[in-house]
Amino acid sequence: MRQPQIGLSDKQREGSIAALNTVLCDENLLLIKTKKSHWDVVGPQFLTIHKLLDDHYETIADFVDKVAERIRALGGYPIGTAAGFIEHATLREQPGELGGVTQILGALLDDHEAVIRTLRASAERAEQANKDRGTSDFLVQILQQHEEMAWMLRSFLEGEAVMSDGRVNLPPRATPSLA
Repeated sequence: MRQPQIGLSDKQREGSIAALNTVLCDENLLLIKTKKSHWDVVGPQFLTIHKLLDDHYETIADFVDKVAERIRALGGYPIGTAAGFIEHATLREQPGELGGVTQILGALLDDHEAVIRTLRASAERAEQANKDRGTSDFLVQILQQHEEMAWMLRSFLEGEAVMSDGRVNLPPRATPSLA
Protein backbone atom coordinates (compact mmCIF):
# COMPACT_ATOMS: atom_id res chain seq x y z
CA MET A 1 0.00 0.00 0.00
CA ARG A 2 1.22 3.46 -0.82
CA GLN A 3 2.01 5.32 2.40
CA PRO A 4 0.03 8.50 3.07
CA GLN A 5 1.81 11.73 2.19
CA ILE A 6 0.07 13.86 4.82
CA GLY A 7 2.90 15.86 6.37
CA LEU A 8 3.86 13.26 8.98
CA SER A 9 7.01 11.18 8.90
CA ASP A 10 6.83 7.38 9.08
CA LYS A 11 7.98 7.60 12.71
CA GLN A 12 5.26 10.13 13.58
CA ARG A 13 2.56 8.06 11.91
CA GLU A 14 3.82 4.87 13.60
CA GLY A 15 3.66 6.62 17.00
CA SER A 16 0.07 7.68 16.40
CA ILE A 17 -0.87 4.24 15.06
CA ALA A 18 0.57 2.55 18.17
CA ALA A 19 -1.40 4.89 20.46
CA LEU A 20 -4.57 4.37 18.41
CA ASN A 21 -4.16 0.59 18.58
CA THR A 22 -3.98 0.79 22.39
CA VAL A 23 -7.16 2.89 22.36
CA LEU A 24 -8.77 0.39 19.97
CA CYS A 25 -7.97 -2.50 22.30
CA ASP A 26 -9.32 -0.64 25.34
CA GLU A 27 -12.49 0.28 23.46
CA ASN A 28 -13.05 -3.34 22.43
CA LEU A 29 -12.67 -4.61 25.99
CA LEU A 30 -14.95 -1.86 27.30
CA LEU A 31 -17.45 -2.76 24.58
CA ILE A 32 -17.53 -6.39 25.77
CA LYS A 33 -17.75 -5.37 29.44
CA THR A 34 -20.57 -2.93 28.72
CA LYS A 35 -22.61 -5.52 26.82
CA LYS A 36 -22.04 -8.13 29.54
CA SER A 37 -23.21 -5.60 32.17
CA HIS A 38 -26.23 -4.78 29.98
CA TRP A 39 -27.17 -8.47 30.01
CA ASP A 40 -26.51 -9.07 33.71
CA VAL A 41 -28.01 -6.05 35.46
CA VAL A 42 -31.08 -6.73 37.61
CA GLY A 43 -33.18 -4.85 40.12
CA PRO A 44 -35.85 -2.19 40.44
CA GLN A 45 -34.02 0.14 38.02
CA PHE A 46 -33.34 -2.63 35.49
CA LEU A 47 -34.98 -1.03 32.47
CA THR A 48 -33.30 2.36 32.97
CA ILE A 49 -29.85 0.84 33.40
CA HIS A 50 -30.41 -1.72 30.63
CA LYS A 51 -31.25 1.10 28.18
CA LEU A 52 -28.38 3.32 29.40
CA LEU A 53 -25.85 0.54 28.90
CA ASP A 54 -27.28 -0.29 25.49
CA ASP A 55 -26.79 3.36 24.47
CA HIS A 56 -23.23 3.27 25.83
CA TYR A 57 -22.56 0.03 23.95
CA GLU A 58 -23.68 1.57 20.65
CA THR A 59 -21.52 4.65 21.23
CA ILE A 60 -18.46 2.56 22.06
CA ALA A 61 -19.06 0.30 19.03
CA ASP A 62 -18.99 3.44 16.89
CA PHE A 63 -15.67 4.45 18.52
CA VAL A 64 -14.20 1.03 17.67
CA ASP A 65 -15.02 1.48 14.00
CA LYS A 66 -13.79 5.08 13.86
CA VAL A 67 -10.51 4.31 15.65
CA ALA A 68 -9.82 1.38 13.29
CA GLU A 69 -10.55 3.61 10.31
CA ARG A 70 -8.24 6.33 11.67
CA ILE A 71 -5.47 3.73 11.94
CA ARG A 72 -6.04 2.76 8.29
CA ALA A 73 -6.11 6.43 7.24
CA LEU A 74 -2.61 6.78 8.73
CA GLY A 75 -1.41 3.75 6.77
CA GLY A 76 -1.52 1.26 9.63
CA TYR A 77 -3.43 -1.88 10.42
CA PRO A 78 -5.76 -2.16 13.40
CA ILE A 79 -5.39 -4.96 15.90
CA GLY A 80 -8.36 -7.22 15.26
CA THR A 81 -8.22 -10.30 17.46
CA ALA A 82 -9.43 -10.96 20.99
CA ALA A 83 -5.92 -12.09 21.95
CA GLY A 84 -4.51 -8.86 20.53
CA PHE A 85 -7.06 -6.76 22.39
CA ILE A 86 -6.17 -8.39 25.70
CA GLU A 87 -2.43 -8.17 25.06
CA HIS A 88 -2.36 -4.50 24.08
CA ALA A 89 -5.15 -2.99 26.21
CA THR A 90 -4.57 -1.09 29.41
CA LEU A 91 -7.92 -2.39 30.71
CA ARG A 92 -8.11 -5.87 32.21
CA GLU A 93 -10.83 -8.46 32.18
CA GLN A 94 -12.47 -9.50 35.44
CA PRO A 95 -13.86 -12.94 34.62
CA GLY A 96 -16.23 -14.47 37.09
CA GLU A 97 -16.85 -11.22 38.94
CA LEU A 98 -20.54 -10.46 38.99
CA GLY A 99 -21.97 -8.22 41.64
CA GLY A 100 -24.94 -6.01 42.20
CA VAL A 101 -25.84 -2.92 40.23
CA THR A 102 -23.50 -0.69 42.26
CA GLN A 103 -20.55 -3.01 41.63
CA ILE A 104 -21.37 -3.42 37.94
CA LEU A 105 -21.72 0.32 37.31
CA GLY A 106 -18.74 1.12 39.54
CA ALA A 107 -16.53 -1.24 37.52
CA LEU A 108 -17.70 0.35 34.26
CA LEU A 109 -17.05 3.80 35.70
CA ASP A 110 -13.52 2.74 36.67
CA ASP A 111 -12.96 1.48 33.12
CA HIS A 112 -14.29 4.66 31.50
CA GLU A 113 -12.03 6.75 33.73
CA ALA A 114 -9.04 4.55 32.81
CA VAL A 115 -9.89 4.96 29.11
CA ILE A 116 -10.17 8.74 29.62
CA ARG A 117 -6.68 8.83 31.14
CA THR A 118 -5.29 6.79 28.24
CA LEU A 119 -7.04 8.99 25.70
CA ARG A 120 -5.77 12.16 27.38
CA ALA A 121 -2.15 10.90 27.39
CA SER A 122 -2.45 9.59 23.82
CA ALA A 123 -3.89 12.87 22.53
CA GLU A 124 -1.10 14.83 24.18
CA ARG A 125 1.54 12.45 22.80
CA ALA A 126 0.01 12.64 19.30
CA GLU A 127 0.17 16.43 19.40
CA GLN A 128 3.52 16.92 21.15
CA ALA A 129 5.71 13.98 20.14
CA ASN A 130 4.16 13.07 16.80
CA LYS A 131 3.03 16.54 15.66
CA ASP A 132 -0.24 14.85 14.64
CA ARG A 133 -2.95 17.35 15.45
CA GLY A 134 -5.55 15.37 13.47
CA THR A 135 -5.15 12.30 15.68
CA SER A 136 -4.96 14.45 18.80
CA ASP A 137 -8.24 16.22 17.95
CA PHE A 138 -9.84 12.90 17.03
CA LEU A 139 -8.88 11.38 20.40
CA VAL A 140 -10.10 14.44 22.32
CA GLN A 141 -13.55 14.09 20.72
CA ILE A 142 -13.75 10.48 21.90
CA LEU A 143 -12.41 11.49 25.33
CA GLN A 144 -15.19 14.04 25.72
CA GLN A 145 -17.85 11.44 25.00
CA HIS A 146 -16.28 9.05 27.53
CA GLU A 147 -16.32 11.88 30.08
CA GLU A 148 -20.06 12.22 29.50
CA MET A 149 -20.66 8.48 29.87
CA ALA A 150 -18.55 8.46 33.07
CA TRP A 151 -20.56 11.39 34.43
CA MET A 152 -23.80 9.50 33.78
CA LEU A 153 -22.51 6.42 35.61
CA ARG A 154 -21.12 8.53 38.46
CA SER A 155 -24.41 10.41 38.78
CA PHE A 156 -26.37 7.18 38.86
CA LEU A 157 -24.11 5.77 41.57
CA GLU A 158 -24.47 8.93 43.66
CA GLY A 159 -28.26 8.91 43.39
CA GLU A 160 -30.85 7.37 45.64
CA ALA A 161 -30.68 3.62 46.14
CA VAL A 162 -33.93 1.67 46.19
CA MET A 163 -33.92 -1.07 48.81
CA SER A 164 -35.37 -4.54 48.14
CA ASP A 165 -38.41 -3.64 50.28
CA GLY A 166 -39.09 -0.51 48.17
CA ARG A 167 -37.73 2.03 50.67
CA VAL A 168 -35.32 4.67 49.42
CA ASN A 169 -31.88 4.81 50.97
CA LEU A 170 -30.67 8.40 50.64
CA PRO A 171 -26.93 9.02 50.55
CA PRO A 172 -25.54 11.37 53.19
CA ARG A 173 -25.55 14.98 52.05
CA ALA A 174 -23.32 17.75 53.24
CA THR A 175 -25.17 20.38 55.27
CA PRO A 176 -24.50 23.89 54.00
CA SER A 177 -22.77 26.13 56.45
CA LEU A 178 -24.54 29.31 57.58
CA ALA A 179 -21.25 31.00 58.47
